[in-house]
Amino acid sequence: MAINSTIHKVSLDIADMDRHYYHQHELTLAQHPSENNYRFMIRLVAFILNAHERLSFTKGLCADTEPELWQKALTDEIDLWVELGQVDEKRIRRACGRSKQVIIYTYHDGKASVWWGQQGKKLARFKNLKVIQLKAEKLEELAGRTMNLQCSIQDGEVYLSDGELACTIYQKPH
Repeated sequence: MAINSTIHKVSLDIADMDRHYYHQHELTLAQHPSENNYRFMIRLVAFILNAHERLSFTKGLCADTEPELWQKALTDEIDLWVELGQVDEKRIRRACGRSKQVIIYTYHDGKASVWWGQQGKKLARFKNLKVIQLKAEKLEELAGRTMNLQCSIQDGEVYLSDGELACTIYQKPH
């Protein structure tokens, strides 16, 4: 964890009806000083959408050679590589070569549309790549140093609540 990072404790109950995954996770996450609350929560949503016992957060913004999240097999091979934002083609090429599956979650409508318009045709050649646009209003309001979150996923919609505030996150594949 980087110096001056904000540490968050997250108790997360996931009920994913789409994947039949029901589990509670106790997470300790570092928020990089340059990372705003919205991006931090998008990173948590990426975890929720791919939750698995071997899925883990990496050094993220602090390491150029690691994704935001990855899931490794017991043999240390990378099964899943998860990135956020508008990733450059060289990084995507490297990720697709190193991992069985790569998922990029974009989260800014305008920037993501421009990026996809420039990169979409080039990225179509990667058969192990998925690009998904996330849309969520007021997601950053759920961010706190200590969070107790309940999440349900059904038909691709993610409902996230802390008991007082709630947010629905929509997914749109590119």
